[in-house]
Amino acid sequence: MIKTYLYKNDTQEMIADIKMNEINHHLSHSDSLLWIDMYDVQNRELYEVAKIFDFHHLAIEDCLHDSPRAKMDNYEDYKFFVFHALRYNEESDNEITTLELNVFVGPNYVVTIHKHKLKWLGQMDAICSKHIKYMNKGADFLLYTLIDGITDEYFPILDRIGIRIDELEDEIYDEEIRGVTEEFLALKRTIILIRRVILPQRRIFINVDGKWKFDIREENVPFYTDLIDHLERIVDSTETFRDLVNSALDTYYSIINAKSSEKLNVLTLISTIMLPLTFVTGFFGMNVPLPYQDSPFATVIIFSFLILLTFGMWKYFKNKQLL
Repeated sequence: MIKTYLYKNDTQEMIADIKMNEINHHLSHSDSLLWIDMYDVQNRELYEVAKIFDFHHLAIEDCLHDSPRAKMDNYEDYKFFVFHALRYNEESDNEITTLELNVFVGPNYVVTIHKHKLKWLGQMDAICSKHIKYMNKGADFLLYTLIDGITDEYFPILDRIGIRIDELEDEIYDEEIRGVTEEFLALKRTIILIRRVILPQRRIFINVDGKWKFDIREENVPFYTDLIDHLERIVDSTETFRDLVNSALDTYYSIINAKSSEKLNVLTLISTIMLPLTFVTGFFGMNVPLPYQDSPFATVIIFSFLILLTFGMWKYFKNKQLL
């Protein structure tokens, strides 16, 4: 599916569904802005658009194959970006999946390519078909709008992760809970994935000595500053969640070890108490002649002795606070 939107600056109007053979004509007007959104297109269509804009074949190969990290490639006439949106499904084995978005940004055009539906781009499609607010401030502002939208979708996911961590922190004190370790490890994998996705995206927009890595209009700089702030908040949140998960795991393991030690102490005390009882009953139960074994009071005396011995050992361990 290919959608096209053209903003004509001279008339300040939006035109949708531009034909491919008319693209070069519209690109000749430097004050216009063209956005082409390509979703799940065939290779033939992709190469057709690439030929119109003269995109480098290496950039097209990146669009055909998933890239594991965000990046920006600086070509002579345009910039090529790779970004990642997130999709969260708590019921799935893989709670977090990444959705790649490839973006070509030229002087007066933006081309977006993605294999999966992106919620924010769907909303932008609906808005751009009627309004000019995303396309009347240049290609750099349209790029900001695209990236800020998919970045904002990180925050509900982070909020859900934070809630889940709080729930698991309460569950680790419940003796009946099972599988806490697996859930914590799944959360750790999720947090690591988010960090692996967001850190390269943050590096794209960080300026060095006040210089940006690509051209940004002066009036659009505050928007990118706000975008960096959002990315920094996401990075800080992932670091906090990582520390919370590690701390909760350490606490959980400490609780498990304490409970195991307590059970082991009880078993050790039982064995200690039973040892002399076993010795006495075994000694007098030997099939050899023993003094007073024919006396009717022998059993009563031995049984009373065993009770006193058991009570004495129990009292001793209790005074030593071992019970």
